[in-house]
Amino acid sequence: MQKEVSSGFVEITPTAEIDAKRHGGRAKCLQRLIRLDMPVPRTIALDFGAVHGVSAGDMPDLDQMLTLFGAEPLVSVRPSSEDPDWGGPGAILNIGMNDAVHAKLCKTHGETAANALYLRFIQSYAVHVGRLDPDEFEIFSSPTADALRAALELYEEETDEYFPQDPKEQLAEILRSMARAWEGTTARLLRQAKGAPADAGLGLVVQKMVLGVGQGICGSGVIQFVNGVTGHREIRGRYLCKSQGRDALTEAEDRDVMYLTRDPRGRSIEEVLPENFADLLRYGDLCRTRLREEMEIEFTIENDELFILDAVRVARAERANVRIAVSLAKDKVISREEAVLRIPPRALTELLHSQIDPEGTRDAFSHGIAASPGAATGKIVFNARAAQAMAAQGEDCILVRRETSPEDIRGMHAAKGILTIRGGITSHAAVIARGLGLPCVVGAGDLVLDKKKGKLKAADGREFGEGDVISIDGSVGEALAGAVDMLPPELGDSFQTLMTWADSFRDIGVRANADTPPDARNARMFAAEGIGLCRTEHMFIDDDRLLAMREMIFADHAEDRRAALDRLLPMQRADFTELFEIMQGQPVCIRLFDPPLHEFLPHGREGLRELAEALDLPLRDVERRVAGLREFNPMLGMRGVRLGVTVPEIYDMQARAIFEATIDASNSGAPIVPEIMIPLVSAKREVEIVKARIDAVAAAVRIERSAEFDYRLGVMVETPRAALRAGEIAQHASFMSFGTNDLTQMTYGLSRDDAGRFMGEYVAQGVYEEDPFHMLDADGVGELLQIGADRGRGENADLTLSICGEHGGNPESIRFCRDAGFDYVSCSPFRVPVARLAAAHLAITSPRADNV
Repeated sequence: MQKEVSSGFVEITPTAEIDAKRHGGRAKCLQRLIRLDMPVPRTIALDFGAVHGVSAGDMPDLDQMLTLFGAEPLVSVRPSSEDPDWGGPGAILNIGMNDAVHAKLCKTHGETAANALYLRFIQSYAVHVGRLDPDEFEIFSSPTADALRAALELYEEETDEYFPQDPKEQLAEILRSMARAWEGTTARLLRQAKGAPADAGLGLVVQKMVLGVGQGICGSGVIQFVNGVTGHREIRGRYLCKSQGRDALTEAEDRDVMYLTRDPRGRSIEEVLPENFADLLRYGDLCRTRLREEMEIEFTIENDELFILDAVRVARAERANVRIAVSLAKDKVISREEAVLRIPPRALTELLHSQIDPEGTRDAFSHGIAASPGAATGKIVFNARAAQAMAAQGEDCILVRRETSPEDIRGMHAAKGILTIRGGITSHAAVIARGLGLPCVVGAGDLVLDKKKGKLKAADGREFGEGDVISIDGSVGEALAGAVDMLPPELGDSFQTLMTWADSFRDIGVRANADTPPDARNARMFAAEGIGLCRTEHMFIDDDRLLAMREMIFADHAEDRRAALDRLLPMQRADFTELFEIMQGQPVCIRLFDPPLHEFLPHGREGLRELAEALDLPLRDVERRVAGLREFNPMLGMRGVRLGVTVPEIYDMQARAIFEATIDASNSGAPIVPEIMIPLVSAKREVEIVKARIDAVAAAVRIERSAEFDYRLGVMVETPRAALRAGEIAQHASFMSFGTNDLTQMTYGLSRDDAGRFMGEYVAQGVYEEDPFHMLDADGVGELLQIGADRGRGENADLTLSICGEHGGNPESIRFCRDAGFDYVSCSPFRVPVARLAAAHLAITSPRADNV
């Protein structure tokens, strides 16, 4: 077995000790190609330690290295990082070109070919080693003797040195330049952004040049056997034909044009060089079956002889990645487990939503926070009514607001996308948009909204008015001028197959947060195992319901409140019945009314006047009542269970609607066992009071309808005290669902709607590792979850545990919940596939003891 010599490099042979973790992925791939008997030119590899030494001035034995490549070596140097996605310095070709080699090539290959090879090397060396202005050298585009002479003179003028003629000196400077480029701050930050560790190493491969020029048919190209956008099998690539020193691109109309496959536009390798083409097909199949991947092969043909220079994983969109992984598994090339693991969970968002075509143009005028993935194009509207009006006319619109409130819900439903000036990842706009599957950009603080003039002003001075067309990209947080080309969602057979395999592996449940029938249908479409959070307050936004809700708020006596709520009862019953029927016997967890009452009242004077007319009350009385309901900190005020205790008629009505809907839906389908969740609990007595009233309503409905039904009562843990007192609260609950949005707010003392103003700076300075509203804080909030889970199950072993905040769809949060023994997570419908796949990854890579 060949061993690495003390000179700091090793020749890549079938038996050489090449390790991707020491020499990089490219070096290891080249060894695999050699083992498959592909015609790879002689190649040597420098490991990470050797390259690091080069950056510090410790050069390997270059005399010994160059001896391997003959008396007049011509070589290339390419980077070889552990993961190709981490990048690296660009490859440099034709090292060893000098005046003597140029003169010899002029005789053997023609002056034009020799000029082109030498000129290309001078340009690369000047830019990457000499750090000279690339624009000055790019002007030498024609490989003439004059251009070559001018390039050499320019190099001498800029450096006060002759262009190096010694191959050893050339190679030494190139190795040093590439090594130091990798060690530089910019390169380190770029690769860290792609997931590389700070101390990631770089290997280098030095390979004998195959020039691809000669007297016969010569050229170079790349070939791949799959479409990188769709994932479908097809031959793609390009071939640069070089015959007798003349270059011709395959797209050009020239007699030297050569295509890969038969083409009516001209000659092809398949026809002219059928043996070479057959070898390329065979090598592609070997890569697929033996390397277990779809590869792009870089090749050169010199005087009809084929050489394989490199092979890299085909660059692909995520939709193509899914199809490729599923295809490989179906063909038994990889296992189903590996196919599932090859798809990053968050990558599924590209398949679930429309995306901006990466090959199209982008004219961004604002950058904010990517709050809900996908992309949309539409006309600007500045309020919910305008959005509804435009949707009624069949036109697409983008709702632009400083920030959204519950009053905007109908407009959000009508819009194709949402853009807000304020807000963070868990702001009202962000949460609702994710639930609706709408693209959303929040926190676009570089925009100025002038409501009076109806103008949106960008930082670059551009102004947009109502009706102007814009696009938003919720996946990257950009707003763009005009319409853009889109790619549609991709939920075909490959996606469905992948998700079926994922479900067969995962061991934690995944439900959806769904407030409306369309939400529930999306939950079913994405195979959620029920509804983990149904926020009933969103059912009161329609005009007919909103007026009844406001009458209830303005009522002075319990009898008057009940009368107003009696009008809402049949509407709520119909809502719940439809949800139960859509979910077809799957569990539905309904959160009782949660928000403060003032959110259902108008804010502007015009809205107050309309309300006064509708209620037949003096405007002054309406203003006085609205002012009286305002709170200094409404999110910590009269909301959630506090309303249920002080205004019990609301929960009485909702409980009755749930139970009557349970009976109606069970009569026409599978038996329903509704789950009723009490929000914002902080004390055992709150649960006792509400439970007693709900039990009483259940008893009354059973008698009135002569029907039996079961239900489960639980609590939503959103306050630190509820987590700390979970043991005594669990005595009266069948389940506990942790609302991590509010729990994070209360634990940190942060408003999720305002945190976006400074959170970026906090993360940048290391105050927080990540935005705690975006990524579950496992140390702080997570400890409260663990305490609550342990104490709750300590008193009630059958207690069902879950989280239903926006964290429920994050792979990192799912890991925490799975490790903590939670039964399920619940998230927005369009994040359900992400959660299902993330859970499958965890089950495959970290199997539980009881599953082994």
